[in-house]
This record gives sequence, C-alpha cells and structure tokens, in this order.
Amino acid sequence: MATAYTPGLQVTDRMRYRARRVLPIAGDVLVSVGDSVAAQDVVARTELPGDATPINLANQLSLTPADVPGCMLKYEGDRVEVGDVLARTKGIFGMFKGEYASKVAGVIESVSHVTGQVIVRGASIPVEVRAFATGEVVEVMPGEGVIVEADVSFVQGIFGIGGEAFGPIVMACHDHTQEFTSDLLRDDMRGAVVIGGARMPGETIRKAIDTGVSAIVSGGMDDADLKGVLGYDLGVAITGTERIGLTVIITEGFGEIAMAQQTFELLASRAGSEAAVNGATQIRAGVLRPEIVIPVNADDKASSGGAATSTHVAGVLEVGTSVRIIRDPYFGVIGNVAGLPSEPTVLGSGSKARVLEVACESGEKLTVPRANVEIIGG
Repeated sequence: MATAYTPGLQVTDRMRYRARRVLPIAGDVLVSVGDSVAAQDVVARTELPGDATPINLANQLSLTPADVPGCMLKYEGDRVEVGDVLARTKGIFGMFKGEYASKVAGVIESVSHVTGQVIVRGASIPVEVRAFATGEVVEVMPGEGVIVEADVSFVQGIFGIGGEAFGPIVMACHDHTQEFTSDLLRDDMRGAVVIGGARMPGETIRKAIDTGVSAIVSGGMDDADLKGVLGYDLGVAITGTERIGLTVIITEGFGEIAMAQQTFELLASRAGSEAAVNGATQIRAGVLRPEIVIPVNADDKASSGGAATSTHVAGVLEVGTSVRIIRDPYFGVIGNVAGLPSEPTVLGSGSKARVLEVACESGEKLTVPRANVEIIGG
C-alpha cells in the first residue's frame, strides 16, 4: 500500500503520554519514582529571586561613595520595610543630619563603597510545578523535576493562548458545526474545560472569562476577535504567557471553521472527565501545539489491556488517513485520503507536484498537492 509522510496534529483516544516537568532554576523535587500523581499535584518547588532595586545613596544624601557604608543604619542581610531609615548622615556639628527612608521592602543585598549604591532585593517568588498528567513518576531529575507517564486521550489544537488549566470537560455545542455563541455558556460551567463546535466570537470568550471558565475550546475564531480579547496584535512566535483569565484553544484555524468531527466526537465521549489543557503555541522552529490531555480511567485500560491504540501511524499518510487541507482554494476542508498517486501530476499553475486524493464528507473527491494537507488523526 502506498504511504507518505507529513506533519499533522494528533487526535487519539488512547496513547502513552510523557510529561517532562522541570523547574526554571534548581529547587526541590517532592515525589519519587513510582509515585502516582494527579494532574494538579505539585511535583517540584523552588523560589525565584525577587526584584532588585538599586538606590543611589551617594546622590540621595550628597555623599561621596566611600562615605556611604559609614552612614548605614541597616546592613547587608537586614530586612527593611517601606519607611525604614536606611542611612543617616553625620551632619554639621551634629546638626542638619540627612536621612533616607526606604521606598521598597526587602533585604539589603549589597552596599557599595565604589558606586555609593545599595541594592534591596524584594521578596522571593515561589514557583510550583504540577504534574499536568495524572499518571506515574517514571524518572526524577534531582533538583530539576520529573517525567510523568500516563495513558491518555490526547488532542492537539492548531493555536492557543494562555497557560496550563484544569477542569472537567463540559460540552456546550451539540454538533461540531454549531457556532459557539455566548448564550451557550452557563453558570455551572465555572472551572470547566468547555468544548464548542465551530467559530467562537470574541463575545463568547469574554463571557467565559466572566463566568469563570477554566478553558474554552472550539474549531475556529476570527483574528480580529483575538485582538479584541487581548487588546493588542499577537505578533510573537510563541504564546502561553497571556493572562486573560482562561486558556483558549482553536483546533482547526482562523475563520469560519468547524471542529473536525473526529475531534468533537472524541471530546464528547470524554465529557465529565478531568482534563489538563495548555494553550502554549510555537509556530516556528521547534513547533509546539496547544494540547488537551485526558487521563484514561482504569475501566478503559482494563478493557483494552492497558495498551495505547491509534488508527494510523503518526505522520504517515495512507489511504483512510483523516486530513485537513491547509491552503486555498480548499482551506479547512476535512476528508480522508482516497488515493496516493505515485507519479507527479501537472497542476493548474503548470507546475508538477506529488498529489493525493481527498474524499470529502460531502462525497466530493479533490486532488491537491501533498504539501497542502496535514494529518488530523492520531
């Protein structure tokens, strides 16, 4: 049987997932190899140094830098609060003394007789890393983090904003082609990962924020709506640090695009299950896609012997593979590979390219260059 290789998004009801969970700087790992962890369990913890505030006491008190250490009332390692007097001059004949009261709280890190500067370091910032996947710790990197493995249902999106979020899956739309309008959001969706169908307007995202939804997922949205929600054009190659109150994922692309039926049906089948969601997206080198991770429960594992299953080999195009066309004039069309001609074909532009045949849900069969599709089946 003819096959070819192409990149694509993974959508699979069962796979073995590895989550590498590491700290930004060295810290403490709180679990051991073999431990079972839930998605929101803290597996590692550290503290980032607080902000450093330089204070030029030589200028503030009209001193030479060398005189600053002798005027200090607080010393390296001392804790200071806002309003505490850091230094006082000797004055003239004991009179006309000048003093400086701290405008920031923190710990004095250094006092320089060369520059006349004092550095006050603010409170450290605690950082906790959660397991993200409900599973088993299979590797511990001392001082750095862990690797967690789990059997999960797994869905990759095309684009997202916002970081990690958690909550039960709740379906808002009844069909993958239904537009995700704001009236479909309910108060009982607070803290949930809410699944839509087709395009979601900016109004829906704003209401989801007000409702307290944890994450919102649908097929597509307009880039103008995204700008309206963020308040600025998203011109960076990586997302995930946005703080808008929830995580947003679109599974297909920008515009009037419905969620792929396979993706919608998979998520609908896991309604009520706890999910972990990450909207981080990188669209250049080292591509990173937003993802939805849903642990496979014990009953599901038992029924399949605990093995991960998938319809197709990842990255392999073959007859029957689900694909999405990603370039005009058929952008967004979903179908299955119906044929993989081995010889290059002359296109309408007059150039030659290797093509494939896509059987659409409507029954129409399209012939497109292989570079114009991506796999959407896991």
